[in-house]
Amino acid sequence: MFEDLQPAPADKILALIGLYRADPRTNKVDLGVGVYKDRDGKTPVMRAVREAEKRLLNSQDTKTYLGLAGDAGFNAVMAKLAFGPGADMTRIRAAQAPGGSGALRLVAELLKRTRADATVWLSDPTWPNHMPVMRAAGLQIREYPYFDAASGFVRFDDMLAALLTAERGDVVLLHGCCHNPTGANLDAAQWQAVTDLVVERGLLPFVDIAYQGFGDGLEADALGLRLLAAKVPEMVVASSCSKNFAVYRDRVGAAMVLARDSAQADVAMSQMLSAARAMYSMPPDHGAAAVRIVLEDASLRADWEAELEEMRLRMLRLRVQFAEALRRQSNSDRFDFVASHRGMFSRLGLTEGQVERLRAEHGVYMVGDSRINVAGLPEDGMDDLAKAIVSVLD
Repeated sequence: MFEDLQPAPADKILALIGLYRADPRTNKVDLGVGVYKDRDGKTPVMRAVREAEKRLLNSQDTKTYLGLAGDAGFNAVMAKLAFGPGADMTRIRAAQAPGGSGALRLVAELLKRTRADATVWLSDPTWPNHMPVMRAAGLQIREYPYFDAASGFVRFDDMLAALLTAERGDVVLLHGCCHNPTGANLDAAQWQAVTDLVVERGLLPFVDIAYQGFGDGLEADALGLRLLAAKVPEMVVASSCSKNFAVYRDRVGAAMVLARDSAQADVAMSQMLSAARAMYSMPPDHGAAAVRIVLEDASLRADWEAELEEMRLRMLRLRVQFAEALRRQSNSDRFDFVASHRGMFSRLGLTEGQVERLRAEHGVYMVGDSRINVAGLPEDGMDDLAKAIVSVLD
C-alpha cells in the first residue's frame, strides 16, 4: 500500500526553521517563524496565563470529557471578545476547537453541509493554510485581488470588483485584522464598503480573526467583524488564542456562527458539533480553561490586556524603526509602508531570488514570498538588516 505513495511537499516554513537551526553563523536573523518573540528572541508564557494555569492545577479534580463543544464558559467569553458585549448572543453559538486551524476546519465542514455548491473566495495572497483547509473539506475556491506588492497597500477597488462577480450564497473569507501574510488591512470605510457589498450580493462572510489585539487594540481589531455582524443575517467566524494569549502549543480556538435567530443557531451548532465528532470528537481542555479563567477574572484580564498592549506597541515601534532604517539605507521611501501595516507580519515585495540571496549571503531568513515576522526584527541591528536587504535589490 505505502509503496505507491509519494512524499508530501515539504512545508516551506518548517523547512526554513530547519535551515536556520543548521546555520552556524552567530549573526543570523530569523524573520520566518510565525510566533511572537520578545527582545531576547523568546516566546514567553504570559503572566496572566501562568497564574490561571496555577489556579487550574490547584482546582481541577477530574480529567473527564467536557463534551463536543468543549468549555462552555470559554465559548461564552470568546464570543463576547469577538462580537462585543452588546451583540445579540441569542443568535450566536460557539464551539471550542483545536486552535485556529481547527476552528477554520470546523466552519469549513459546516459550510460543506449547508452550502456544498458555494464558492469560498480567498484573498490573494492569504494565509497558506486557508486553501488546504477549505479543499480538505471539499469546498470550491476562488481568489479575489488583495495586495499590491509594488505599493504595499490593499488593491481595494480590484477586490470589490472581483467580489461583485460572486454568486449569491458564495462565501467570502476575510481576515478580521492583521492580514497574514501582508500586514495590509482594511480601514473603517473599506470595511463598511465590504459590508454593504456582502449584504447587497447576498454573500456569507467568513471572518478569520487570529490576531485580535495585535493590530490597533482589542476593540479596534474587531471593528470589521462587528460591522458585518450588525448588518448581515448570517456569518461564520474562526478565532484563535495562539497569538494574543501565546498558548500556541495548547491549540486553543473557537468556531462561531451568527444565525438569523436562536432556533437556526441551535441547528447550525448541532451540525458543527456533529462534524467535530467525526474529526476529533472532543477538544483539548487545558489551554481553553486557562483562557477562560483569565477572561472571567477582572484582575487577570486587566494584566493580560496590559501585557498584550505591551506586545502590540513593541511591534509598532519595531515597524517604525525598520521603515526608518530602510529609508536611510535605500535613500528612498520604497519600504515606508511597513510602518503603516499592522500585526505580526509584513510582505516586503522581494523576489524569491532576493530572499534566497539574503539567506545565503547574510543569514537573514524569511519566507520565500518575503513575508517577515516583525516581532523577530533585531532591535539593535536594524541598519545592518536594512543594509543587507538593500544590497540584494535589483
